[in-house]
Amino acid sequence: MTTDLDAPWTRAEFEQRLRDKERYYHIHHELHVLMNTGQVEKPVIQGWVANRFYYQTAIPLKDAAIMANCPDRDVRRLWVQRIIDHDGTQGDEGGIEAWLQLGEAVGLTRDDLLSHRHLLPGVRFAVDAYVDFARRQPWEVAASSSLTELFAPTIHQARLDAWPEHYPWIEPKGYAYFRKRLAEARRDVEHGLAITLDYYRTRAQQERMLEVLQFKLDVLWTMLDCMWLAYVAKRPPYHNVGGRP
Repeated sequence: MTTDLDAPWTRAEFEQRLRDKERYYHIHHELHVLMNTGQVEKPVIQGWVANRFYYQTAIPLKDAAIMANCPDRDVRRLWVQRIIDHDGTQGDEGGIEAWLQLGEAVGLTRDDLLSHRHLLPGVRFAVDAYVDFARRQPWEVAASSSLTELFAPTIHQARLDAWPEHYPWIEPKGYAYFRKRLAEARRDVEHGLAITLDYYRTRAQQERMLEVLQFKLDVLWTMLDCMWLAYVAKRPPYHNVGGRP
């Protein structure tokens, strides 16, 4: 006998529960709050840009893993655009190049980012765990983990609105990535949300999807926890034993 507790949520109810996860999005992490209100110094911004670059380079790997596990040609034909958005094409260098320009705009060199010399171990572990998740899970599950994009346009717009005022030393060319992602993220959400609402039909599946989305939120939050310790609390890895080897 099926009870109300076992009955699947309607599409509208399920979507709303997904959107309710926004309160755990990393825009609410104290580090982001401080950055977006002009309360951090240049080294903090630089540390965030350098560490986040590792995540940016992992996005095409994650999306390629999803495609490798997906037998549906129609899905792949749409999903491949995410890889192109980040890796770029001839004449349009894409999001990774735009992030390198952000690095230069905040006073880092391209080699600082490409070498990952500023990458914190905890950030590396969190990002690698996400890529591994995408490789090992059914493609629909891995695809739906990307739905933190539901909340991304808000954070990109917040940076575009606040950072030029708070951080006039950042060169304007550095904001190209955030402007670019405003439209791309909205397009990606439409596709990813459709896959999710179609795939998770039973109540147990829907509740599992909330766990999957929370996993991705945990990845993003953990990255900022590591950066907070290193750049705000001044407790980088191995700080009490003489610094990193």
